[in-house]
Amino acid sequence: MVDYHAANNQPSSGGPPTYMEQENDWDRDLLLDPAWEKQQRKTFTAWCNSHLRKAGTQIENIEEDFRDGLKLMLLLEVISGERLQKPERGKMRVHKINNVNKALDFIASKGVKLVSIGAEEIVDGNAKMTLGMIWTIILRFAIQDISVEETSAKEGLLLWCQRKTAPYKNVNVQNFHISWKDGLAFNALIHRHRPDLIDYDSLRKDDPVTNLNNAFEVAEKHLDIPKMLDAEDIVGTLRPDEKAIMTYVSCFYHAFSGAQKAETAANRICKVLAVNQENEQMMEDYEKLASDLLEWIRRTIPWLQNREREKTVSEMQAKQEDFRDYRRVHKPPKVQEKCQLEISFNTLQTKLRLSNRPAFMPNEGRMVSDINGAWHSLEGAEKGYEEWILSEIRRLEKLEHLAEKFHQKAAIHEGWTDGKEAMLTKKDYATSTLSEVKALLRKHEAFESDLAAHQDRVEQIAAIAQELNDLDYYDSASVNTRCQVICDQWGTLGALTQNRKESLERTEKQLEMIDQLYLEYAKRAAPFNNWMEGATEDLQDMFIVHKIQEIEGLIAAHEQFKSTLGEAQKELEAIQEIHTEVKRIADSNGIELTGGNPYTTITPDSIDSKWVKAMELVPQRDRALQGELHKQNSNDELRKKFADKANEVGAYSKAKMEEIGAKAIEMHGTLEKQLEDLKTYQESIISYTPEINTLESIHQEIQEALIFDNPYTSYTMEHLRVGWEQLLTTIARTINEVENQILTRDAKGISQEQLIEYRASFNHFDKDHSGALKAEEFKACLISLGYDVENDKQGDAEFARIMGIVDPNNSGAVTFQAFIDFMSKETTDTDTADQVIASFKILAGDKVRFSLHTLEWKCNEHLNSIHLTFLSCFPSTQNFITADELRRELPPDQAEYCIARMAPYSGPDGVPGALDYMSFSTALYGESDL
Repeated sequence: MVDYHAANNQPSSGGPPTYMEQENDWDRDLLLDPAWEKQQRKTFTAWCNSHLRKAGTQIENIEEDFRDGLKLMLLLEVISGERLQKPERGKMRVHKINNVNKALDFIASKGVKLVSIGAEEIVDGNAKMTLGMIWTIILRFAIQDISVEETSAKEGLLLWCQRKTAPYKNVNVQNFHISWKDGLAFNALIHRHRPDLIDYDSLRKDDPVTNLNNAFEVAEKHLDIPKMLDAEDIVGTLRPDEKAIMTYVSCFYHAFSGAQKAETAANRICKVLAVNQENEQMMEDYEKLASDLLEWIRRTIPWLQNREREKTVSEMQAKQEDFRDYRRVHKPPKVQEKCQLEISFNTLQTKLRLSNRPAFMPNEGRMVSDINGAWHSLEGAEKGYEEWILSEIRRLEKLEHLAEKFHQKAAIHEGWTDGKEAMLTKKDYATSTLSEVKALLRKHEAFESDLAAHQDRVEQIAAIAQELNDLDYYDSASVNTRCQVICDQWGTLGALTQNRKESLERTEKQLEMIDQLYLEYAKRAAPFNNWMEGATEDLQDMFIVHKIQEIEGLIAAHEQFKSTLGEAQKELEAIQEIHTEVKRIADSNGIELTGGNPYTTITPDSIDSKWVKAMELVPQRDRALQGELHKQNSNDELRKKFADKANEVGAYSKAKMEEIGAKAIEMHGTLEKQLEDLKTYQESIISYTPEINTLESIHQEIQEALIFDNPYTSYTMEHLRVGWEQLLTTIARTINEVENQILTRDAKGISQEQLIEYRASFNHFDKDHSGALKAEEFKACLISLGYDVENDKQGDAEFARIMGIVDPNNSGAVTFQAFIDFMSKETTDTDTADQVIASFKILAGDKVRFSLHTLEWKCNEHLNSIHLTFLSCFPSTQNFITADELRRELPPDQAEYCIARMAPYSGPDGVPGALDYMSFSTALYGESDL
């Protein structure tokens, strides 16, 4: 017999402590109490069968079925999950002893002292020794690992029972014998973990048999705990066997502790899946918002790039009003969407980084940089569109003015030329007297003077028509036609005039009498009449000015014109005196004037009427010029009003941008307090919006007044709009940075003191207050925090590794967010793919595969062959889980989420419908392999 007592009494160096010497002290000379032995047989047999059935076998008689050592070795392999030495082939006593010794050696290797238990006694079927050995196995593999609040084994199991049954009336667990006789303790354990299985309030303390049978039947039916004792055995014994009760109770402990592990694993998976589902929803929201914003930009840019000209100022002003609606109504919500898009993207990336997920990469063309690029193109098109509208309005105003001036001068000229061709083609001189011919010649000379005076007007008409063509006037065709008719007619008039002059000169020799007074009248009246027509035309001339200096110049010119009216009055009186002298001579000499002045068609009445009309136009011109002067003064006041408000808003935006920069660097207090302060600050900035709206209203008044320059300020409305939008975006980004710091703190478990310390260290080394540390500044900061990155080979390598984490793009600068992420990774732990896989493994349960081996042993002594068939356990865990297991352990939505994304299990030992949780877990964290 192998002396295990001597072998296991040696102290082990570095090994586990001697295991439960009192429990293992099995006195072989002491006979067991028959009732206790019966209880132990039932309990130990049921316990062994609960494990052997996993290998497809069982025992009937505990002292007989372990005698050959084969089922004993199989039992140890099943409960330990390890392979024992290969059993010997044969049925001789020596083979049995050797097999039992291998089993006892394995038990001893687990730190168990086998006192006075030898292989020979087991082979001989010694019931007491066999029960003692099984009890030793139960202690080692079922009870030893129980640990509750730093107590283990029997004490830990007892403490666990006391804790679980404490709330129940009539239950007071103080030991593993008397405390369990009434059966209430068994029912309390089941009810504590599965209240749906036990109606505890219906149990009575004075009915122990019913209580015990109820607990044993429920455990066997619903908890997979075999019935190890009969209620009558326990009730009929004064003191139930402690070892039997401990064995039975340990089965309850393992059944409920496994359920607790599964619940913990399910909770971990639920947490991970909830995070993943939330992230996926944020990704979908980002993609939709980015797509919608890009589509709006894509539709808007062609509208802003459209340069189709309109024909009138009112049509262009309608376009300008549409553009104002775009700036005030349509664009502001898109500015908010763009800002929200950046905030959502940053928040999503932070969440993914904190949960060890791969960074989010939007679909091609939907990156934040793509959005910013498209937005930049939109603003470029917007600026060009507004400038084009203003230039088109100025162009059309000038065109309308020129067109009206052209038609006015053309009408005057056409009125003057009306009937001139008929006059020049008349042959009246052929039948006239000498005096009449001389008169006709003088008249013709006067006409030539008039014709020459109209040459300037014809040239002006042609010049205006050419300018209208150069400015792309929409009705250039009709202008050109009218201009061509005037020019052709002018050429005809010139030719006809020359022909008539030549005809009159041929007859001049026959004409001697010339009325000098008529001639003088004609000569002086013609230029004066032309001067009056020119003055009338100038007085009626329209004007358009944009500056006070321009209108002042027109007023000065008008004043100069008025200063010449005195001389003109004298000339008028002189001309009228000539006509009066003609009448006086005719009257004094009895001459009857019938044909009027033969040298001119200008009558004194026409001169008088034109003079009266000119004098009426002078005060009208005064009022028009003074009205325009008042308008320009009002425009100048409007310029000053806009300049004052623009300078105020510009200074406000600049000051607030500087304040935000200072706040981002010098924030104090908790992150929540910082966030609250920033949001309060944001509200104070938003409250300034009415001032911006006031400025917009002033700017609209300026545009409606057609004011195109402002010397009183360097700010433009476009510049102020961009500054205001940049201010709103900057404060929103600063708030988002603090929110991300809160996410980092909460997810990583960083304390407020640590964040304050990190912020203080970061700000201390941020010398230029730029919000980012340069490489050397970051190294100094790390040294101050205790990192060994000094200037040596090892320190340089460590610093290069850290820089690769905080500055993956090699920008040469480290932001505070990257600094916080790095420090949080250095000080905290997060969920990993290994943890998720371990959780799925717990949910799946141990799936053990057993292989059948046949050993053949030949007995030479008896010259015959004996074949021994036995089951040998080769445990191997499979990496799969079934859909039913997922639906049982996880909430419905997350169970279906896993089932939809897990690939079918392709291993050799899978079952129908098996799912591969290994590849699903690695893909969840973006890892290609573990």
